[in-house]
Amino acid sequence: MDQESSFFTTSPLRTVDSSRSIASSADAAVRPVDPGLGDWADLARRLFEPYPGTMGLRIGHGQGSVGGVFGRGAAQGRSPDFTLTLADGEVLRRLIVGRDPLRFADSYFRGDVDIEGDFFAALTLKDHLRELHLPPMQRVKVLMRILGLSGALPGSHSVLPQLAVREHSRQENRQAIAFHYDVSNDFYALWLDAKMVYSCAYFETEDTALADAQTAKLEHICRKLRLKPGERFLDIGCGWGALAIHAAKHHGVQAHGITLSQRQLALAQERIAAAGLGDRITVELRDYRDMQGQFDKVSSVGMFEHVGLKNLPQYFAKVHELLKPGGLFLNHGITHDEEGWGQALSSVFINRYVFPDGELDLLSNVQRQMEFKRFEILDVECLRAHYAKTLRHWVDGLERHHDEAVAHVGEATYRVWRLYMAACALEFESGELGIYQILGSRRPERGGPADQPLTRRYMYP
Repeated sequence: MDQESSFFTTSPLRTVDSSRSIASSADAAVRPVDPGLGDWADLARRLFEPYPGTMGLRIGHGQGSVGGVFGRGAAQGRSPDFTLTLADGEVLRRLIVGRDPLRFADSYFRGDVDIEGDFFAALTLKDHLRELHLPPMQRVKVLMRILGLSGALPGSHSVLPQLAVREHSRQENRQAIAFHYDVSNDFYALWLDAKMVYSCAYFETEDTALADAQTAKLEHICRKLRLKPGERFLDIGCGWGALAIHAAKHHGVQAHGITLSQRQLALAQERIAAAGLGDRITVELRDYRDMQGQFDKVSSVGMFEHVGLKNLPQYFAKVHELLKPGGLFLNHGITHDEEGWGQALSSVFINRYVFPDGELDLLSNVQRQMEFKRFEILDVECLRAHYAKTLRHWVDGLERHHDEAVAHVGEATYRVWRLYMAACALEFESGELGIYQILGSRRPERGGPADQPLTRRYMYP
């Protein structure tokens, strides 16, 4: 059923408060199959009866809604993990047939699609429908059923602003960063830790609190870089200044941070002043390509995903130029399980709604680019499990502050972030996404071994 189900395979779903129990859904959502579904019942059975769990389907709202329970667990009488609610039957047809591969996302933004219950479970629908195989005659029947249920399909349009990035030029990158980060500092503060560290945390135990895990990550980076008092330290993509502040306060460096976000810069400056570190930390609005000077140590945490794959040679060459001979560079970034950045629906969704300039590649390709620019790779650490936990913490925090988030950014943006982060958590858990800290050094001018400890003990307290 490639054509009919292609949209479902990688697109996010709209969800509502996961704390609501399925028992609170309308009675139609817990009946096996409501006769009121009529012609839609046959289509729903073909799509959802093979689902490995238990799900509810409801068409319409309130007393006039109809629906049923589907999935292999329904035969055992298990309650649904979630209920998919559609505004009307036409929504189901529009979601399956149409030109825009992200019409499910846009239907979510418009409020035509809801999910009640466990939205992490609901996201597994994309895996179910991607793996759903129907015999050829069944495919024909499904397509004829879809096309015959009503007339012409209404058009689809996005209700959110979009930004296309093609060349990763300075202007495009500035616009993309503003698109993503200049939404609202107050919005991010609702679900990040108090330091507002917007990157993968470092959980030393399963029950480590998010704030402690983020502090541990900052310290872990500083130890890997072996920061020393008086060293010049550059943080490329400094965010709201958390790493620069930690490095200056606890390791005595002279730190400089650069960002393309005006709102991040303003808050970082406020925080540096409040910490009394204005004599040891400077931050500015600057593209990494325009940076000058030399530094003992350089970090880039959660930034290189915005560089663009074709610009990676220029990026690593610039960092190499900024480092003193023998200096250390830590690149902390997300990777993909496939080479290059194709046009899968998940990639299109990310670029359309979340990171207009985001591009990922294999870890091995990233390392090759570093080595081509004369970096010696000293250490590589996978933090995939840590990012999955981080994202689940962020989703939980966002959900708990739903009303405040909507007040800052609106319902549609809230939904984008909730689903984006939930989907990413699942992709980190499955291994589709990875994240690595790569520690490299600029080779000493006279050659010889890198100034590196013989073991990793120096990284840990």
